Amino acid sequence: MRTAQPQSLSWRKSSWSNPNDCVELAWPASAGAVRDSKNVNGPMLVLDRTSLTGFVAWVSTRAPA
Repeated sequence: MRTAQPQSLSWRKSSWSNPNDCVELAWPASAGAVRDSKNVNGPMLVLDRTSLTGFVAWVSTRAPA
């Protein structure tokens, strides 16, 4: 799968983020991407939309209260 370069994507920071534990999400055309906002030029996890949506749903059930 071909994915856009990280700099060309529109990234959204998680509302649960803090200065030390941050993730950002982007939704290119046919996939979703996750990266560490402290390392914006580092690796990103790219999954198809169904898999990333399921991952986000799973993580949200484990968020601190």
